[in-house]
Amino acid sequence: MLSADERAQIHEHSLKLLATTGVRVLSERGRQILKNAGAEVNDGSYIVRFPRTLVEESLKLAPRKFRLGSRRPGWDLEMNIGKCYLVADGGAVSVFDRKTGNLRPGTFDDWLTATHLIDAMDEIGVYWNMIEDENAGDSPGDYVSYWRHLLKNCSKHIQDSTDTIEQSKLLLEILQIAFGSSETIRQLHPFSHLLCPMSPLVIDQTYTDAYLEMVGFDIPVAIMPMPLMGATGPASLVSTLMLANSEVLAMLSLVQAAAPGTPVIYAPIPQTVEPRTWRYTGGAVENAIFGAAVTEMGRYYGLPVEGSAGGTDQYAPGAQAGYERAINWTLPTLAGPDMLIGPGLFGGSTILCIEQMVIDVEIFRRCIRLQDGIDAGSEKWLEDSIGDAGHGGIFLNQRSTLKAIREGGWYLGKIGFHNTYEKWKSAGMPDAIDEIQQTLNGILKDYQPLQLDAQADRELECLERKVRELEN
Repeated sequence: MLSADERAQIHEHSLKLLATTGVRVLSERGRQILKNAGAEVNDGSYIVRFPRTLVEESLKLAPRKFRLGSRRPGWDLEMNIGKCYLVADGGAVSVFDRKTGNLRPGTFDDWLTATHLIDAMDEIGVYWNMIEDENAGDSPGDYVSYWRHLLKNCSKHIQDSTDTIEQSKLLLEILQIAFGSSETIRQLHPFSHLLCPMSPLVIDQTYTDAYLEMVGFDIPVAIMPMPLMGATGPASLVSTLMLANSEVLAMLSLVQAAAPGTPVIYAPIPQTVEPRTWRYTGGAVENAIFGAAVTEMGRYYGLPVEGSAGGTDQYAPGAQAGYERAINWTLPTLAGPDMLIGPGLFGGSTILCIEQMVIDVEIFRRCIRLQDGIDAGSEKWLEDSIGDAGHGGIFLNQRSTLKAIREGGWYLGKIGFHNTYEKWKSAGMPDAIDEIQQTLNGILKDYQPLQLDAQADRELECLERKVRELEN
């Protein structure tokens, strides 16, 4: 997608932008950290300008390889080893109800179903909170309760942010209860923190200060600015990409100045608005170009990459959602990120559809097969098989054919109809969504979450009770 020269140009333009225009840093603590590291800080305007040396030294401090751990044994996600994991998309406020065809507010049961699917489907490696429960409170006690439920129902790596300094303090206490000690958290990395600079060129106060409260625990940081081309980003692909890259480098410099050697995930999500309505919907094909280019820029720096391919302009499963997802996921997956966001949401990531979640995982499986390409190893040439079949022969009865089927020479789709027309008709002409519903029922029926340690559960219950008493 980008030539070596174009990647270098994006880097150089980013350094120029950071050194001249700079970034408005609303966090006083953040400004002081950057000033101590050598940045030029205007205390009146809050504009911080970043010398080239500060940015490039910060890049050197960020480790290239690390793991994202979890509560589940054997489920560590190694970064920068050529594997790609799905990240569940997050932040939906509504649910598509297939029975009625309408949207409705999210409930705790919706959250539980989505969380169980995240935990049960092996292709999804990282938890995000997919759906907001309309009845959930926002008190500190509610926050502890949410985490207790989460740890009891999902044992994979968790990625999220904290909203306040108080939440950060609570989360550190929760993580130490669940995983044993601060040293275990430093070694295991069971949680990674999302930091989202505001486009264009603003580092906010609230979320930044909340993150800085967690410094010292070696918590990996995914830096995720989200400029929208034509709205909060300029009206060209390369310029919006350069803006997003600049925002990542600015935040990375702050992270490394605060705690040198903190693991960083390169995770910008430049996207585009829908120019007929000027809304973000997710289905634009340009989002696929952005997704691939982000991975290439992350690899330019040698950093692990968390990419996105956008979503769909549709609001229900069907042809449009299928082709937009499939096309928009292919390029970013072929580029080879470490993680790819995100199955299951419509409407600019505001609407949860669990049926689409299963479809998206199937799309991802097919994209990974494309990424695997052609194996040209010595055992794959099968010249003996060609000789055995002879002129005009067939290969159906060859041992090498059976062996290839068993070893994955063909990708065998896990959903959809793959037989003759006659068999499809005699089966009642099943709809793919009906089959997906059966698949969902099977997954959820057989699923059992990994049990949380009983002592940890009791301690979390005690923490929730103590926090609620302080509220009163």
